[in-house]
Amino acid sequence: MIDRKHLSQRIAFGTFRLLSLTVVGVLFAILGFIIYKGIGVISWEFLTTAPTDGMTAGGIMPAIVGTFYLMVGSALFAFPVGVMSGIYMNEYAPKGWIVRLIRMMTNNLSGIPSIVFGLFGMALFVNYMGFGDSILAGSLTLGLLCVPLVIRTTEEALKAIPDTLREGSRALGATKLQTIWHVVLPMAMPNVITGLILALGRVSGETAPILFTCAAYFLPQLPTSILDQCMALPYHLYVISTSGTDMESQLPLAYGTALVLIVIILLVNLVANALRKYFEKKVKMN
Repeated sequence: MIDRKHLSQRIAFGTFRLLSLTVVGVLFAILGFIIYKGIGVISWEFLTTAPTDGMTAGGIMPAIVGTFYLMVGSALFAFPVGVMSGIYMNEYAPKGWIVRLIRMMTNNLSGIPSIVFGLFGMALFVNYMGFGDSILAGSLTLGLLCVPLVIRTTEEALKAIPDTLREGSRALGATKLQTIWHVVLPMAMPNVITGLILALGRVSGETAPILFTCAAYFLPQLPTSILDQCMALPYHLYVISTSGTDMESQLPLAYGTALVLIVIILLVNLVANALRKYFEKKVKMN
């Protein structure tokens, strides 16, 4: 009987290990393919110049800058709104059907296709509010896209903080707001940063929302204000991979663009992980 249990356990662990290695293998296969196809295109000129000759030559500097603007703009909108909403739902809202309804609607928003957010952003920010096709409209649309994720991760991070810490802070005379700001939120911040990482990772690769709100097909100069259009790496990759008159010349540039986009996402994750470790160390010191 014992041997049979050990055998079942070994089979289960072996299956899980095989599945994990398969996932990692697929990931490395994809990365290896992109690196193999795109590394030959990467050069200083490719990273610092604008596209030329109908995007069959030149670089992708405007697309890199545009992607950075959109990521920063969406984070500036989604992070405070999402964190404050998560704090309200966990710390202030009365437990009942209202919170359950809000949580259900938030989960539903997370599952809505990004192209629907793009159409909504075009109707609200581009047309109704008069921002036009601009970085501002694109950033707000992407911010709406990732707000539900930030809300849910913030709420779960706050739930993980023991109530005894809140009670101890209140017993020492702190108000509820002071308890949240000085005790609860700093301890939850590492997990909140995780939500921001996931949100930025999703935003950086979205094409449909910016297609309707800000992305330009060919814009060789850098934007000068938040009301200008911009190029972006996901849309640029889509364009040069699916349209054009010289696909043989464009495909290597597409692989190079994909490689740059992957590296940017990796750098964003590294910076966010560094922030997470900083907050974790700060919490332990306190």
